[in-house]
Parts: sequence; C-alpha cells; structure tokens
Amino acid sequence: QVQLVESGGGLVQPGGSLRLSCAASTNIFRLNVMAWYRQTPGKQRELVAAHPRVGSRHYADFAKGRFTISRDTAKNAVYLQMDNLKPEDTAVYYCKAEMVVDTTTENYWGQGTQVTVSS
Repeated sequence: QVQLVESGGGLVQPGGSLRLSCAASTNIFRLNVMAWYRQTPGKQRELVAAHPRVGSRHYADFAKGRFTISRDTAKNAVYLQMDNLKPEDTAVYYCKAEMVVDTTTENYWGQGTQVTVSS
C-alpha cells in the first residue's frame, strides 16, 4: 500500500502560480510513474503531467510551457509547478503513483487538492 498526500492547492488570480506537492509514504524509487491528473464536475479525470522513474516527462497539450513536474527522491515527493494559470485550470488535482509488483501494476491515488483560478 502506498499513501499519497497532496497539498498546495488554493485560490489564485489568472496569470498567477501555484506549486502542488504530493508526498508518498514509500521510497519513490519503487514507483514506476508518478503523475498529476485533474478533474472538473461532470468530466472525466484527465492527465496533466507524468514523470516516469526512467524516461522522459510527459505533459498534456494544455500544460506544455506552463506546468512543470518534478520528483524529489530525498523527500519522496512529486511536485507540479503551475505558472500562468487560467480560469479553465480550475479543477481538483490528484496525484497518482504506479507501482509494479511482480507482474501486477498497482495504481494509487491521493485525495485531491482544489485549485481555483478566478479574479
């Protein structure tokens, strides 16, 4: 079992910045992928950015050039730096971790943190 705890959400004006944090209860070297998703009411959860343990980071088109995902192995955490925020970025943001155990892929989710972009 892996617990993920997000923090850093809040209310920000358009054009502002926020940094989301996700703390994992395990050594993140064990996690193949750590990622951020977001969801708004009535819509499916969508990928924002993913940071595999090996390989290149991946961003959704709407996140490219504005959002940056990073991992801190010393703190067992993943971050999402969000700049130039827009009202359409308003959503609940979720941290996800993927771990392979033997031949089974296990997915873990945090509880989510609300981001509201409004003037």
